[in-house]
Amino acid sequence: MTDDNLHRQRQAWQENILEPLLKKAPEREKVFQTASGIPQPRLLTPPEVPVDYAHDLGFPGQYPFTRGVQPTMYRGRFWTMRQYAGYATAEESNARYRYLLAQGQTGLSVAFDLPTQLGYDSDHPLAAGEVGKVGVAISSLADMERLLDQIPLDKVSISMTINAPAAVLLAMVIAVGKQQGISEDRLRGTVQNDILKEYIARGTYIFPPRPSLRLTVDIFRYTTEHIPHWNSISVSGYHIREAGSNAVQELAFTLSNGIAYVQAAIDAGLDVNRFARQISFFFNAHNNLFEEIAKFRAARRIWSRIMKERFGVTDVKAMKLRFHTQTAGSALTAQQPQNNVVRVTLQALAAVLGGTQSLHTNSMDEALALPSEASVEVALRTQQIIAYESGVAESIDPLAGSYYVEHLTNEVERRAMAYIQRIDAMGGALRAIETGFMQSEIQESAYRAQRAVEQAEQIVVGVNRFQDDKEHRPESLLRVDPAVQQRQVARLQALKTHRNPEKVQRTLAAVEEAAREPNAPLMPVLLEAVQAYATLGEIHAVLRRVFGEYSAPTGL
Repeated sequence: MTDDNLHRQRQAWQENILEPLLKKAPEREKVFQTASGIPQPRLLTPPEVPVDYAHDLGFPGQYPFTRGVQPTMYRGRFWTMRQYAGYATAEESNARYRYLLAQGQTGLSVAFDLPTQLGYDSDHPLAAGEVGKVGVAISSLADMERLLDQIPLDKVSISMTINAPAAVLLAMVIAVGKQQGISEDRLRGTVQNDILKEYIARGTYIFPPRPSLRLTVDIFRYTTEHIPHWNSISVSGYHIREAGSNAVQELAFTLSNGIAYVQAAIDAGLDVNRFARQISFFFNAHNNLFEEIAKFRAARRIWSRIMKERFGVTDVKAMKLRFHTQTAGSALTAQQPQNNVVRVTLQALAAVLGGTQSLHTNSMDEALALPSEASVEVALRTQQIIAYESGVAESIDPLAGSYYVEHLTNEVERRAMAYIQRIDAMGGALRAIETGFMQSEIQESAYRAQRAVEQAEQIVVGVNRFQDDKEHRPESLLRVDPAVQQRQVARLQALKTHRNPEKVQRTLAAVEEAAREPNAPLMPVLLEAVQAYATLGEIHAVLRRVFGEYSAPTGL
């Protein structure tokens, strides 16, 4: 059918069928739009969605990777199924990990407590009341040994959500691997190592941005040379979205941060065709099913073009955007928490239809407490049902060619690129962060979203509609024993008594010397320090002395 014929038929449908109906029964809303404000057309036909297949889509595993980064995608193997877990002591977290692996989980994702994320030992005054609360407490190599006890590091992929102290935690994993007789080149996993988003969205930074970037690039250098199966960074849009951004902002700000990391590594003399193979990404899966699918597809296309056209990448593996997805914690509700199972299912489905390489599904009770063992099992079973029962993993990019999905993919790409170009004009992501541009954009988006819920323009089931007076609180919630801190501190003090103090001081001095030399590699001396059982806090006290500490500008 020609475009002219299709246009005439559409006009006839509109005049003879649609308009008479609308006079009798108007549509639910005056304006339909996605969470990012993208208008949602009533109907789309081929002339309105021009797609150059070779240029815009291609084939799976082929540039620009819109349809996926692997030629067979899930027909070859499923995505890695992870559950983000960690609480209390290393032993308790280790027991949870081994339970999850026994239930069919295929990778671990480690959550650390706030003192660990900020480079403090469990006995530091600022750690009081926070030890083991939102993740596991890791103060030394001894803790990491207990955390990874009986977990084969050459067979299980380890993902660590750690940023400012990422280099030290990675050094601990390497040291445990050596104790297990596993060489560095056999380790598999990811370290988040995305410090820029901490200044934008989370706040668990330690040092100013520029020395922090040095640490990030140092990990790039070390993993490229020694740990080829380890992702040196997971550039994270997840926390940007949790802070209140919309899908377009999440994508644009994440990729702008990725550009900053690539440029910093090139400026340090690294080969982009080598180190970029080990760059991964981390995205949020939110409630608007089709917008999220379009976001993931657009992300692959934008990044591959940036790498090829902007940075001159020639290695196909270095052009691919591989990503982990976590369902939206901010979408979970304390009211009627059982509803969260449905939300998480839809979000996980979006991630799978969008071609994720790894997936974490949140648990229904996380709006109330750390997830219980029972709720974690339901979350994992959600992934397994999608994988083994739904049939959606049997075809590669099954929504490709949908007029609506291709329209949304194009529109998300267009809007994200407009943001990226605006950030480039400011001088890049680092400058945009220093001036507070990204932060203010996220704050404004969060405000609009909250207002929409408060005014019932956006319906949240069980919160602003379909409420009831029933008690929906789960029967069992996970609570961290307050005695955890006492046990952890006692163990840490015993470690300090029995280690070799001269060796500790010698390795800490080497860390300081390397830190003061701008071009000196840091990972080798950090590895020596953790193997001497220098603590996380001791190492970061040295680095604080050299690099200083960052304070966010007021008014952001």
